Amino acid sequence: MSFIDKKVSDKRAIVILAKSGIQVSEEEANIILDFLYLVAKNYNKPEEDKEAESLRRNRTLEKRP
Repeated sequence: MSFIDKKVSDKRAIVILAKSGIQVSEEEANIILDFLYLVAKNYNKPEEDKEAESLRRNRTLEKRP
């Protein structure tokens, strides 16, 4: 699977993972990035209108004395 508009290169992913102590090859980094892009592409955002309004109302109620 190949994503044309990748914003993170394989080498950058290797550096980021190395900072967390995870050593991966360029091929493994490519597989990880493909997986993450696939998850992000298929992620369905929750309906913000009902959920956001409920959260705003609850947060406002908590601040009142």
